[in-house]
Amino acid sequence: MVAFAKIEKAALKRVGAKELQDRIKTRMPPLKSAAALKKVSDDRYLSLIGLRIFRAGLKHEMVDAKWPAFEKAFHRFDPYKVRAMSDEAIEALMKDARLIRHLGKLKAVHANAAAMIALADEKGGCGAYLAAWPGENIVGLWDDLAKRFAHLGGGSGPYFLRMAGKDTFVLSDWVVKALNEWGAFEGAPKGKADRAKIQALFNEWAKETGKPLAHLSMTLAASVD
Repeated sequence: MVAFAKIEKAALKRVGAKELQDRIKTRMPPLKSAAALKKVSDDRYLSLIGLRIFRAGLKHEMVDAKWPAFEKAFHRFDPYKVRAMSDEAIEALMKDARLIRHLGKLKAVHANAAAMIALADEKGGCGAYLAAWPGENIVGLWDDLAKRFAHLGGGSGPYFLRMAGKDTFVLSDWVVKALNEWGAFEGAPKGKADRAKIQALFNEWAKETGKPLAHLSMTLAASVD
């Protein structure tokens, strides 16, 4: 296993210390403590999940510009109010030109409101759920999110966590390329077993450096051309 100090040295040589720190600060929201995650209300988490779902495959700036209209259409993402919306009300949103009219994703918001309420009943709220999940098995959280929420599989779960401030690495093309080039992993991860192997790598690097998973991920991506 390659020492992360070697990877970080390559990243610093390639982009410079200032650029690397700028990327960590500007390309993802700040990481939140467990206490801070718990303070965020479920309507804000439901909004973030919806935002991530609609961002997928589209320019983020365009989706973000439309999000105030989504907030209004979905009652500020109050889970109980969204769950109470009828199927007809959801389908009627397809006529609202202010929104991104994708019926499958609009229906996902409705389904995810019910999932959020169920999560609150089970775990005491989304914030408590995220705060309690150990970083040493963050890939397990990806899987659990995909089971609980519609359209939150694949890369959407990890990117939602980034948006929420929960520490996680992501398996972007650049991160996978770096894992390959450093001989830490071969090919593209294709299932739970592969993700578990990569989790073990990040766990060792976290022990070595004391750095958050997200910062390790960003440094790894910066270490290769």
